[in-house]
Amino acid sequence: MVDHAHQIAGQLKVPAEKVIATIDLLDHDNTLPFIARYRKEATGGLDEEYIRQIIELLERLRTLDERREAVLASIREQGLLTPELEQQIAAADSLTALEDLYAPYKPKRRTRASVARERGLQGLADWILQQPATKTPLADIVKPFINEAVPTAEDAWAGARDIVAETISEHAEVRRVTREKAMKWGTLHSERIEESDDERKVYETYYEFEGNVERLKPYQVLAINRGEDEKALRVRVEVPERDWRNAITAVFCPSRISPLAEQMELAIVDGAERLLLPAIERDVRRELTEKGEKHAIGVFAANLRALLSLPPLSGHVVMGLDPGFRTGCKVAVVDETGKLLETATIYPHEPQKQHEKSLKTMAALVQKHGVTLITIGNGTASRETEQLVAELIRTDAPQVQYLIVNEAGASVYSASPLARQEMPNLDVSLRGAVSIARRAQDPLAELVKIDPKSIGVGMYQHDVDQKQLSESLTGVVESVVNQVGVDVATASPSLLTYVAGIGPKLAERIVAYRDQNGAFSNRLALRKVSGLGPKAFEQSAGFLRIRQGDNPLDASAIHPESYLVAEAVLKKARLSPHAPPTERKPALEALLAKQSLESLAEELGAGIPTLKDILEQLVRPGRDPRQDTPAPILRNDVLKMEDLTEGMRLKGTVRNVVDFGAFVDIGVKQDGLLHRSQIPYGTLLQVGNVIQVEILKIEPDRGRISLGWAAS
Repeated sequence: MVDHAHQIAGQLKVPAEKVIATIDLLDHDNTLPFIARYRKEATGGLDEEYIRQIIELLERLRTLDERREAVLASIREQGLLTPELEQQIAAADSLTALEDLYAPYKPKRRTRASVARERGLQGLADWILQQPATKTPLADIVKPFINEAVPTAEDAWAGARDIVAETISEHAEVRRVTREKAMKWGTLHSERIEESDDERKVYETYYEFEGNVERLKPYQVLAINRGEDEKALRVRVEVPERDWRNAITAVFCPSRISPLAEQMELAIVDGAERLLLPAIERDVRRELTEKGEKHAIGVFAANLRALLSLPPLSGHVVMGLDPGFRTGCKVAVVDETGKLLETATIYPHEPQKQHEKSLKTMAALVQKHGVTLITIGNGTASRETEQLVAELIRTDAPQVQYLIVNEAGASVYSASPLARQEMPNLDVSLRGAVSIARRAQDPLAELVKIDPKSIGVGMYQHDVDQKQLSESLTGVVESVVNQVGVDVATASPSLLTYVAGIGPKLAERIVAYRDQNGAFSNRLALRKVSGLGPKAFEQSAGFLRIRQGDNPLDASAIHPESYLVAEAVLKKARLSPHAPPTERKPALEALLAKQSLESLAEELGAGIPTLKDILEQLVRPGRDPRQDTPAPILRNDVLKMEDLTEGMRLKGTVRNVVDFGAFVDIGVKQDGLLHRSQIPYGTLLQVGNVIQVEILKIEPDRGRISLGWAAS
């Protein structure tokens, strides 16, 4: 572990002791959120991102160790392991380097070289490899190798060259240098397959494309990969001859004074073209794809984090609209807690065009239930439905505002077992409208019910490694859920599943216990849940909130293991545990004015980072970090493309962040594109950001709006 810790510390540029402590905590079944929040003294305050990187690097190193042992065992079993080779394998610092060393010894199907060896031509191949300055005629050199299986001299030379070609292509140093050159100086070419079906010209950019491998953008790589998979593009990687030839001749150089130089030259060309370069091309494509996928997954994860971190709009009775044309718009009204009050289906658009009837139905629902906010899903017929809602507000409901919400995954959720369990008597088509209504009230609580991959805030999510994508997105959901905290009295099993130390089964048991026995009176009562043992309690307790319970500290992010310290702080500040936060702040400030934080920590036997967190929570117990995020723009009227003019400035909400910029909802049918060239250097946009933009160009026929940055 220590060796791995030092390697990881070197890569991340953090002290080794922090990494050693983190690895030890991980190996003792502690979760990432728990370590980041409640073990700061041990880790030196490493944040979630550093700990996540340690986990990834540690997993990679341990996987490398496992593969190293398997490779050593295989070569040892063949009786071919030398001390020098064992040392090289031990020093291999990547799977690629390890596989390069293993290539000559890896069991493989019969090859031209293995057939030649079976025919006794290894000795002749050794002559070519050694390039001796001999005066022996070639005919005499080859003669001993001619037999019934090898009837002619040319057959013998050809077989020997096959062995040499394979030897060259499998040499670890040759592969390493050629690969490095290919990654730096290689060129990727793509061209259209003439008979391909690409009517919409999706891949037109790549019909005649070439780009330096080192400079390819992740989205270009993934687009080309998709075009190749769909049989629209033919792709190849070219490596300059000087690069692959220099890599080979640095190890296998034809000798000017050897009569076998020509045989070596022929073997070099054959080995490069037939074996080495195709293998290097596969390596290059794989590395480009891995980088592209990692980038795409990172973009998706960042957008998902921002979406889940949107502030809840509490206190609203919400009407959710799931727009549609032929099948109508599904309507659901929920109260301030998300409880379903009523549903309906209206047909305001083509082909039924029941415009007035739809308005009356909506107005009646607004009046009956006191609706204050309408949420509209952003799918098919979204903008047409927005115009309907704007008309409703102008004529019948001036007190109501509306909001366009991301409806991605609503249909997936509607048909899920969870939705059937939550709304067993509701038609599947109406459940989506309920989800759309609740997404404004608490985006996090609603979106955790959906497979993160179905929340459409990424690019190429179907083209990347699905296991890595799922792990990354699950990690994001876990991170946000645990940063926000979960109210045990109201949390769904979906939400509880993401709490540190609690999985799906335990989440179901917690809800079942709550349903059977009523609300939990304190955190310790959680221990009565079957399966929630000491370890699960330790990991989860700090992230679970119990409001209006026996102990006010249960509503905070202070861990039960630190209650004695928290109570001692309150006592020193002459505060009751039930004192409101407004009283606590001045009293605690007065305490710290008299006694330093370091002195107080030493007196109470607490670490300084933990004491800082306790003090913050005493002042702002259970603070929801989403409150620091700007609230979404609520609208009461709709803009049309015709209302826009170049130079107009208006506020918009970032809907998606991609490699080439950000799509911004400015209140018209089409989101505008804020190209990356328009975003000030160093500005990092996130989904949900509210920004001031300027209309640069409007293309109504193409449905395109180009935006510029407008200083607030």
